[in-house]
Amino acid sequence: MHAMTRHPLTRREFLSLLGMGATGLLVQPLLSGCAVDPVTGRREFVIMSRAEEIALDRQQSPYQFSADYGPVQDRRLNDYINRVGLEVAAHSHRPDMPFSFRAVNAAYINAYAFPGGSIAATRGILVELDNEAELAALLGHEIGHVCARHTAEQSTKGLLANLLVAGAAIATSAAGYSDAAGLVQDLGGLGAGALLARYSRDNEREADALGMEYMVRTGYTPMGMVELMEVLLRNGRRRASAIELMFATHPMSGERLKTAQQRAHGEYAAMLSRPDHRQRYMDHTVALRRIKPAIIAMQQAQKAFAGKKIRRAEELLARALQIAPRDYAALVMMAKCQYALQRRKKAEQYALRATRVYPQEAQAHLVAGMIGIENKNYGRALQQLDDYDRLLPGNPEITFFRGLALEGMGRRQEAARAYAAFLRRVNRGPMARYAYNRLRAWGYVP
Repeated sequence: MHAMTRHPLTRREFLSLLGMGATGLLVQPLLSGCAVDPVTGRREFVIMSRAEEIALDRQQSPYQFSADYGPVQDRRLNDYINRVGLEVAAHSHRPDMPFSFRAVNAAYINAYAFPGGSIAATRGILVELDNEAELAALLGHEIGHVCARHTAEQSTKGLLANLLVAGAAIATSAAGYSDAAGLVQDLGGLGAGALLARYSRDNEREADALGMEYMVRTGYTPMGMVELMEVLLRNGRRRASAIELMFATHPMSGERLKTAQQRAHGEYAAMLSRPDHRQRYMDHTVALRRIKPAIIAMQQAQKAFAGKKIRRAEELLARALQIAPRDYAALVMMAKCQYALQRRKKAEQYALRATRVYPQEAQAHLVAGMIGIENKNYGRALQQLDDYDRLLPGNPEITFFRGLALEGMGRRQEAARAYAAFLRRVNRGPMARYAYNRLRAWGYVP
């Protein structure tokens, strides 16, 4: 790396680290045993207790939300989504779970749940919905996964395994991206999927049934679920890349739509005339729908980047920022795009703009800090890394990069403390080698 020749991280490794979010997270040991299934009422083996589901959720969900550029800054919209979600959750099999709901800034089309009831819907899917009943169906489906403990089961199978290898994979650049392609994963949120549960088709069928049951109990027309399925299938055909992660984590098929239609016109036929509250949804999402062209441009930029068409991605992000100049996600994405184009100063400027637009969200601080180190703006980089660590603590790589910034500023003793702290948590890979060699050269270790 031409701006950081003093340490052994390649440009590819530095690029991959720009997208980190899951690395270095501590994995708490999970217990297992028997418990009563809240949906079936039968005793069965469970991999996590209720307390462990909540603990894992609180530990991991903030990283996913930040990877998706944080909750939207429209407080009225988030309050509305949370209110709808809580009303549906109150009619579920686990109303005692600490459910919470929010929209996140990511442009791709998805919704997801963590095992303790933290649930999010992206801006990409919210601009495709047409009424509140569809929103209730979407949130009800995710509530169904939590109630049936699908999220806990799948998280344990996949998420924890991912976390155990995440640090080593990134530290050794095991993903093998080319220089610019190393940013693809996180550019539009798709790379964040390492933290999301992958459900089976049987899981999806059960969550569909539970979601429809919960939304109907809450007072919505069951057609909300039918229309949601139509939205997903339609976007799967028209904008496959935008909905790729949702289909990877929530397997979709025409069978699910047909089943929803049969159930709506069968067991729930008497409820078909219930309201969908379309106008209420329109009123609360008017500001979001106003920037739908920017959200679509971000989805297209993500696709262009995946195809290594970086200049095309830049054009699309510029279009998004013309429509929404202060859009946090678009600014962070543009910072990464500029870095991939080797315009490091411009990249840092976009990242710093993003931190001013949304100072409470962590990701832009991380991007600004890492690019700042490469630009040798060590003092500014240290401040950005400290801000990231304050907002989203727990990543040991941040301790390493703090050491680099402190070393660059000539603050050797503080840098040595940072490297030693990093080595207490990570003891292999190029960063660990570099930290150990610096401590040895400075006489802190024999």
